Amino acid sequence: MERILIVDDDITFGLMLETWLSKKGFATKTTASAAAARAALAEESFSLVLSDMRLPDEDGIALLQWMSGRRLEVPVIVMTSYAEIQNAVRCMKLGARDYVAKPVNPDELLKKIREALDAPATVPGAAPAVKRPASAAPAAVQGGQGGQLNYIEGHSDAARRLYEFVRLVAPTNMSVLVNGASGTGKEHVAQLIHRESKRAGKPFVAVDCGAIPRELAASEFFGHVKGSFTGAVGDKTGAFEAANGGTLFLDEVGNLSYETQVQLLRALQERRIRPVGSNREIPVDIRLVAATNEDLEAAIARGAFRSDLYHRINEFTLRMPELRQMREDVMLFADFFLDQANRELDKHIVGFDAGAAAAMMRYDWPGNLRQMKNTVMSATLLCPGDYITCRELPAEVAGAADAPAVPLRNPAGEEERIRRALAMAGGNKSQAAKLLGVDRKTLYNKLHLYGIE
Repeated sequence: MERILIVDDDITFGLMLETWLSKKGFATKTTASAAAARAALAEESFSLVLSDMRLPDEDGIALLQWMSGRRLEVPVIVMTSYAEIQNAVRCMKLGARDYVAKPVNPDELLKKIREALDAPATVPGAAPAVKRPASAAPAAVQGGQGGQLNYIEGHSDAARRLYEFVRLVAPTNMSVLVNGASGTGKEHVAQLIHRESKRAGKPFVAVDCGAIPRELAASEFFGHVKGSFTGAVGDKTGAFEAANGGTLFLDEVGNLSYETQVQLLRALQERRIRPVGSNREIPVDIRLVAATNEDLEAAIARGAFRSDLYHRINEFTLRMPELRQMREDVMLFADFFLDQANRELDKHIVGFDAGAAAAMMRYDWPGNLRQMKNTVMSATLLCPGDYITCRELPAEVAGAADAPAVPLRNPAGEEERIRRALAMAGGNKSQAAKLLGVDRKTLYNKLHLYGIE
């Protein structure tokens, strides 16, 4: 009979798991601390370890590191809250087979247990670049060479709301305007809309409107025939024709000249285009997604953008949240970019130490996801050890570690400061306690006092 070691200091939950697993045909043993789990693993044989991330003496990461040092070939599944997803990802890098979010879905847990027990045995820590589980990135957007995954959804309220809207509008044929600051991932969202639409098997064509010279805009959008103007040495297929049947993505649409806006509006209304220098019209069927970091309504007011084109491209608006509005997702994104950097640079950095994580959580990331990706890539290149520290981070990011914390100086507003510290620490209570300037035990007492989970 397969034996499972349950490691969880919630005695009631542990007993429930033990009873449920026994009904599924497993033998179980329950321990309530990392120390007790180490003792059990040293003395007995287990087929799988099911461990909570938060334990009274240490955390799941420390237990995995101990197992790695002992080279125990026992698969581990980590149980964690959504707020601590980034720690679960660190566990995956240390050799955990999978993780499951609390509150635990029994069917999902049983599936993960079966998969872990059926998979070939591995030594925790033996393969630093462990794959990210599908549950960590429920809808990553494909892009780049070879379909490499290069985007991940967050779990914050702002991120969830964004992707709820994406999934609502994607199956329709509505024109979508994606509005957001530079670096927030507007093109990734456009790709996701295309991928989840009925046009998914057709072309996705992206045009950077800010990079098109005014005199060549008609050729870029509608194509041209050989000899139609100086330099037209051959026929050219325009973006509309190339995207026929699929999705045309117009990035930074606010940069289009007024003349080009008129031509674009006509093509969208008539669904027909005429290449420059040609007498024939070509019918086109495209779904339009446009993006901008400008206030187009203000541009309309000053006469820089046509209101009729605005309403044509804006049947549905998606507003991209900035990274500072998704602070609880910061380390989730950072770990994702670290995985990419490890692959590209052939390195095996495990994660970020507490100081670096605190600095990244506090920093406002004015360049959003693009800035974070570049920061993590640079830090990965510079990192000489297993964990990125503040020494590898840019000065403006590392300096955030010295920014004023959110200490508990008086009872007034105490609960709000605790919640803010937890959000800044991504749910990590040890890190939140440091931000608050109290020890872990004091924080746990406060959490109990205010009923904060």
